Amino acid sequence: MIGEKLLLYIHIPYCDSKCHYCSFNSYVDKFDTRKAYMISLKKQFKYELERFNVQAKQIETVFIGGGTPSTVDPTLYEPIFNILKPLLKENAEITSEANPNSATKAWLQGMYDLGVNRISFGVQSFNEQKLKALNRAHSPQQAITAVKTAHKIGFKNLSLDLIYNYEGDTKALLSHDISEAFKLPINHISAYELTIESGTKFASTPQVRQEDDELAFFVAKEITKRGFKHYEISNFGTYQSEHNKGYWHLKPYMGIGAGAVGFKSNVRYYPRTDIDLYIKEPLTIDEEELSQEELLTEQLFLGLRSNIGVDEHILNKAMKKRADFLVEKEKLLKENTTYKNNNYFIADELVLYILD
Repeated sequence: MIGEKLLLYIHIPYCDSKCHYCSFNSYVDKFDTRKAYMISLKKQFKYELERFNVQAKQIETVFIGGGTPSTVDPTLYEPIFNILKPLLKENAEITSEANPNSATKAWLQGMYDLGVNRISFGVQSFNEQKLKALNRAHSPQQAITAVKTAHKIGFKNLSLDLIYNYEGDTKALLSHDISEAFKLPINHISAYELTIESGTKFASTPQVRQEDDELAFFVAKEITKRGFKHYEISNFGTYQSEHNKGYWHLKPYMGIGAGAVGFKSNVRYYPRTDIDLYIKEPLTIDEEELSQEELLTEQLFLGLRSNIGVDEHILNKAMKKRADFLVEKEKLLKENTTYKNNNYFIADELVLYILD
């Protein structure tokens, strides 16, 4: 639909080290391809702009993720931003992920000058031993310095990631991580429970993940008691990521880069994941059509894992009856025509019950 607001995701598949838990499409041995990769990225971007029929001021959020976007020099992003600028709505949220060891003052300043206005730092912990065990490439001090530097440059919206339920995680360790985070000029935290994905280093040692449900509630309580609102299962802040919320509302989004995903109406788009193949064929993109049932399931999972909620009009009679029963049992709240969940950690069980 012409004029419909949409999101843009840019995938940077380069990393200076592969974290033991990481299942994202990222490479530590392809740095010589960065220039060629960004040229192919631009080609795909132009192609997607036509496919999505993008007009001026139509893109409302941009997210540069990875991999590690801070491994690519700001000058290589410039051609993309030159095309992007007239297409951005006023005051669009433009986020880039960054790792503390590669987010130098020069890199942060370069991205700020391009128009990036939000940085999400992959910190994970302020505990030296835990960082080494996760195979993170930075120290606690580098994380502190990077966040402070970004703030001095002028970034008003800063976020950092933390990981919990790694073996040996205790309330004391996580309390220290959260306390250290709140000493910094941030307005958002993403706190992720460690998950073991196939194909990762940790897949061969699954015991490194703790089975301690209590820690999820502990982490959420420690963050919210300091004034951050819990607005999605893993996200907290006085600022809420507009890009994330766009996904949860199932807004259309362009996904550019090797391993990105795009979405429009009921179709998902998948560019090549292999860097070399992507560089050669940036316009070879697979499509997957989603059924109405699949879209509904996704809306329920995304809605009840966040403060978006679920509108009663998308439910059939039997589902609505089960949702009303959950309201009666105080497992869900109902605000006007929207079902809301105030315990995101049981969201999946609630959805499965409604779908039954």
